[in-house]
This record gives sequence, C-alpha cells and structure tokens, in this order.
Amino acid sequence: MWDERYASDDYRFGTRPNKFLVDCASQFKPGRALSLGEGEGRNAVYLAGLGFEVTAVDQSTVGLAKARLLAEKNGVRITTVTADLNDYIIQPAAWDLIIDFFCHMPSAERAPLHQRIIAGLKPGGAYIYEVFAPAQLELATGGPSTRDLVVSLDEARVELASLDLRLAREVVRHREEDDPATPLLAVLQIMGIKE
Repeated sequence: MWDERYASDDYRFGTRPNKFLVDCASQFKPGRALSLGEGEGRNAVYLAGLGFEVTAVDQSTVGLAKARLLAEKNGVRITTVTADLNDYIIQPAAWDLIIDFFCHMPSAERAPLHQRIIAGLKPGGAYIYEVFAPAQLELATGGPSTRDLVVSLDEARVELASLDLRLAREVVRHREEDDPATPLLAVLQIMGIKE
C-alpha cells in the first residue's frame, strides 16, 4: 500500500520536517537517532542536518529510496532499513533519540513496540511521538478510521509509564501549522525521557 502511495515524484507529506519534531529536537545534543515509520525521509533528513547519525526504518522500499534521494539533495547521510516494525529489532540501550510520527498500529502491536522503544533508549535518551488522537475520528480530516489505531493521552501514559513524560498532550492543530487554511487535526504529542 505505501509503495503505491509514495510512487509519484512528489513527496506525499512534503519535505519539511514535522513542526513538533523541530520544537523538541533542538533540546538534545546530536547522537544516534532512530526514526520509525520514516516514509519519504523528511524527519530523518532534518535530524541528520542537525548532526544526528540517523537510521530510518520503514516497510516501503519506495519511500526509503525517496528518503535517500532527499538526503543526497540536502547534503546529508542517513542509513535506511526496510522492515515491518513488528519484526524490526531495536538494539537495546543504543539510541539517544527515537522518533515515531503518524505510524498508526493496532494497540496489540503498538504496546509491545513501545516497550522495545523504551528498552532501546540510552539513559537520558528521548522518545518523540506524534499520532492522531481519538478526537480525529470526529474531525474526519484524514488518518485512521478505527478507534484502535488512534492513541489517547491516557493510553500513552500507560504504555510509556517508565519514561519521564516532559511533554504529553492532546491538541487540535492545523495540518500545516503556519497555514490556518489547512484542515484541523486532533493529535497526541509526547516527548519522554528515559531516566
């Protein structure tokens, strides 16, 4: 499915990084970063531009090919890995930063992934996460159409209980935050630190 969605020359979600990532990433010193469900590379390339050593994981070979092209155009290097997140082995205590943006999984898959993410962070490492929140189902401006694929703040607090959640909120924002003409989205935003 995602190979088909990424098949055009255009970048489906653009080439600018996610604003929540930009707001959070500047707080951390560059180190090893893992981007899960990276797609076409906009967030991985941004982190590489900040000096992070970035590994981008996605199930779409087409998306990752575009990610490598975007990295080359921006004069940075990223490592790409084609894998289903259910099968991808996150190296324990190896990552300074792990990010996951709009990679929606059923709760039975997401909760174990979150445990692997927590185990994969070094002490002091950060997890930055943004996905659709339950209110998105009412807005119906994109994203999943079933409740099990969106994440509430309460669910995130349970799944990420061993992290120090420095920022944890459900917000409604515009798709392009600097453009009020774009549709509204209901999202969950998390920034957690492993102590």
